Amino acid sequence: MPPPALTDEDKKIWEQVAQTVTPLDPPQTNTADITTAPNAPPASSFKDFSIGELAKPEQTPHHFAPTIGDNLAAAPNHMDRKLFTKMKRGKLRPEAVLDLHGMTLAHAHRRLTQFVIEAAAHKMRLILVITGKGKSNFDDGPIPIRPGVLRHQVPQWLSQSPLKALVLQIAQAHQTHGGGGAYYVYLRRAR
Repeated sequence: MPPPALTDEDKKIWEQVAQTVTPLDPPQTNTADITTAPNAPPASSFKDFSIGELAKPEQTPHHFAPTIGDNLAAAPNHMDRKLFTKMKRGKLRPEAVLDLHGMTLAHAHRRLTQFVIEAAAHKMRLILVITGKGKSNFDDGPIPIRPGVLRHQVPQWLSQSPLKALVLQIAQAHQTHGGGGAYYVYLRRAR
């Protein structure tokens, strides 16, 4: 069934409503009135630009993760400054030494935990943990592997429970005590 035809009264009401409304799209101008040269490019409202001109320059370059020595040097000092300086210069003699060369991660973790707990029980203050610098393996895989798994893992183990409560300071050893392949572990005073 077709819709009923509009009456004259309906048309008058519609014209009154249409006059109060602003159209969404402005009425189209007749483009035939505009005189342009044939084959002329259309006028553009865009300004000239070059690709990437608004891109921000790279603020910080990409860096590799900091080395273990850098992380330990940046860590806050929790011990006496003079004593810490002596320790870093290799002037203090460690009371006990643990050598983790050739151990697996699981065995080295157990041995380190046992060693630190025993040293704290015997009221030792400065111990030396030797990890070695690690073998340089030439693995060209997609994820680079740093040499020295134990060297990277020992500071993390020392900063986790149960050893965290016993350890006051961790520092890279002086060259006379092993340098980058060893750590000084300064234990808290027994209470």
